[in-house]
Amino acid sequence: MSLFNKIFASIGIGSAQVDTKLEKDTFSPGQEVNGIVEIKGGNIEQKVDDIYLSLHTTYVKEADDKKYTSTGMIERFRISETFVISPDERKEIPFTFVLPGDTPISAGKTKIWVATGLDIKNAVDPGDKDYIKVLPTELMAAVFKTVDKLGFRLRESECEQAPYHLRRRLPFIQEFEFVPVSGPFRGRLDELELVFFPVTSTQMELHMQVDRRARGLGGFLSEALEMDETNIRLSITNSDIPTMDSKLKSFIDRYC
Repeated sequence: MSLFNKIFASIGIGSAQVDTKLEKDTFSPGQEVNGIVEIKGGNIEQKVDDIYLSLHTTYVKEADDKKYTSTGMIERFRISETFVISPDERKEIPFTFVLPGDTPISAGKTKIWVATGLDIKNAVDPGDKDYIKVLPTELMAAVFKTVDKLGFRLRESECEQAPYHLRRRLPFIQEFEFVPVSGPFRGRLDELELVFFPVTSTQMELHMQVDRRARGLGGFLSEALEMDETNIRLSITNSDIPTMDSKLKSFIDRYC
């Protein structure tokens, strides 16, 4: 490689291009993601130290009483060893990875994407970005169906910085905020907030915040002091799906 080509490579001129092609674009947490990464060499020979795929979403952080949006990485996957790509050479590298169980689902403002990057020393790394749709697992879907049957409607869903007591592997959680518009909890609750934490492929911890409707002077005082909210935790598995309606109703009833 001539001196000028080395200089061009170091500042990213004539570098390789990358394009990721997914077998499909809709998944549920725990499912396999398959595809290929297509790489086209640029005008110069380049050494690629690494090809990686990373899974991302955005979440709301709060600092100094101000909210702002931050990008969070859910997972990163290395899919190739070091290789050299010649000018105009084309390579296809297949990949498979499992979508992590704690991947947020595509609801409300939440978007999830796969980013592809080539690690090229001293160069501007080429990259690619592919949005995917993440659907609820069978167990999550059963919870949402029950909540709907109980008369709740989703008001908001977004990822936000995890409070200390809910911090797990990721720095954020996905919260689903429901309001009762009909059914047995209308007039009894102001809202119901849900957060899911996977334990295994068939088991989850369901964290619920039950916000009771203020009644009388004592109720209004409790609301003002934020004593009207109760945080509860429930372990659920796929075996609970047939009885999810009665299980959740009786559990929420207990804290109304």
